[in-house]
Amino acid sequence: MIELRTPSEIDEMRAAGRFVASVITATTEAAAVGVNLLELDALAHEMIRARGAESCYIDYHPSFGASPFGKVICTSVNDAALHGLPHDYVLQDGDVLSLDFAASVDGWVSDSAKTIIVGTPRDEDARLIATTERALAAGIAAAQVGGRLGDISAAIGDVAEQAGLAVNLDFGGHSVGRTMHGDLHLPNDGRAGRGLKLKAGLVIAIEPWFIHDTDEIYTDKDGWTLRSRTGSRAAHAEHTVALTPEGPLVLTARD
Repeated sequence: MIELRTPSEIDEMRAAGRFVASVITATTEAAAVGVNLLELDALAHEMIRARGAESCYIDYHPSFGASPFGKVICTSVNDAALHGLPHDYVLQDGDVLSLDFAASVDGWVSDSAKTIIVGTPRDEDARLIATTERALAAGIAAAQVGGRLGDISAAIGDVAEQAGLAVNLDFGGHSVGRTMHGDLHLPNDGRAGRGLKLKAGLVIAIEPWFIHDTDEIYTDKDGWTLRSRTGSRAAHAEHTVALTPEGPLVLTARD
């Protein structure tokens, strides 16, 4: 069931969006050469505790996960594309790090992700991240009341195609509300003018993610981390967006 939120409910969701944005900002700022992934998870965990929020990840156990996630933030490094399980790894110069975080505040969920380069950037990694951010911006711009879900997918896919990137359709965006993953699935490629009609009150997480040279992934032995088949690096960008008559409202906008 696809649920639509009232204007007052969307206002209530702003607090979760602000909090999730603050954790993404804090963890990206803390990420540096020599920092352990477990330190970033501990920082996010402490911010959850201090805010009185609830983690969407720690007890999360969908069919594709080997066990409950057990951590509060996803830390995907280099060839890890999604769902990176924090572990005892010290960040190295030039690592590509994606941070993906979702939490519930006062019963409402927001979800966001950002990819950064730790230390010295490689040009091809910087281009991949920039392409992913452009795809996110294009997807958000296409999230207009009266349009179709395929408009968002097509906007994201067009950016990927222009950059010569393949798109994996197994994992993509989703609706957000009282839970992290609602029934709506938003592929990162599609045909404009097709699919669900977009109505005011729909709240979705738009999340393009791309890999340098493939769209094929496999699950790491940790049972969670999704890695590129070729060992190529990946990037991920995500915002939670509410559709309003005035246009898309990015609930997880960062300062």
